[in-house]
Amino acid sequence: MNINLTMIGQMVSFVIFVWFCMKYVWPPLTQVLRDRQKLIAAGLENASKAEQQLQQANEAVGNELEAAKLEANDLINQARNRANQIVEEAKTQAKEEAEKIVQGAQSDIDLEINRAREELRQKVSELALTGAEKILQSSIDRSQHDAMLTKLAAEL
Repeated sequence: MNINLTMIGQMVSFVIFVWFCMKYVWPPLTQVLRDRQKLIAAGLENASKAEQQLQQANEAVGNELEAAKLEANDLINQARNRANQIVEEAKTQAKEEAEKIVQGAQSDIDLEINRAREELRQKVSELALTGAEKILQSSIDRSQHDAMLTKLAAEL
């Protein structure tokens, strides 16, 4: 056995093995590595885009939330204003009703006063007639006349 021949045989086999790997094994491996590299790059790019979209969505949500808060505050203010308006309208209606009731009571009082005056006039006229009848029926005596007038005044 010759070492040189073994070495040359191993070298030839190694060269054939390297050529075979370079021709048939290495290109698919490098292609798989390139594909994997592209896939990772695309994933990183997509992650970056997703992060930007998330940031934009968070900003949009913040803007929408702020707009919703402003709208809610506006609605609350409108509701308060409407409630105050309703209270004022109720107060105005209550005042009007109170005035109507007072006017009705005043007209009732006026009617009662007029009735009382009328009754008083009737009684005074009756008493005057009764007093005149008594004066005319009795004799004209100064003391009786004064007593009758005092009695008539007391009845009034």
